[in-house]
Amino acid sequence: MKLRKLVPADAPLMLEWMHDPDVVGHLGTNFSEKTIEDCRNFIAYAQDSVDDLHMAVATDEDEYMGTVSLKHIDREAATAEFAITVRSAAMGKGYSQYGMREILRYGLSQLGLSAIYWCVSAANKRAVRFYDKCGYTRTAQVPMHILSCYTEEQRANFLWYVVTVAAQCP
Repeated sequence: MKLRKLVPADAPLMLEWMHDPDVVGHLGTNFSEKTIEDCRNFIAYAQDSVDDLHMAVATDEDEYMGTVSLKHIDREAATAEFAITVRSAAMGKGYSQYGMREILRYGLSQLGLSAIYWCVSAANKRAVRFYDKCGYTRTAQVPMHILSCYTEEQRANFLWYVVTVAAQCP
């Protein structure tokens, strides 16, 4: 397993998870409307963004298995929001745990972030079990620059997690 930059060849497998109801059922975006061009544009955006870091989780043979991200990077506050999505083919095989651990470590050690936050729908039992099983810390204290990306209705259904420099990654 490895993390690497997203490449244009990832677009078809990225679109695969976007159209998989088992993957996107609890996500806040309507991914079923996304096209291959949307995937290509996202990959192109990821190459030069300074506010977001998007990486591929890939097999040792370089097959795209999912995307891990640090979004809304605020260098002044030293915070960011984490996100992950993996293909159904990657579930239960350690790709989520590996990708998450590595991008969180990168954010804390290489980017100098002091805290990384993320949310999950309380109805997404699979993800909640995963985060709790991995030992991540739930929090009610989330910076406004991250909360403001979501509607009140969305926020009401989220559980929030945080990793800090002091706690490091499980």
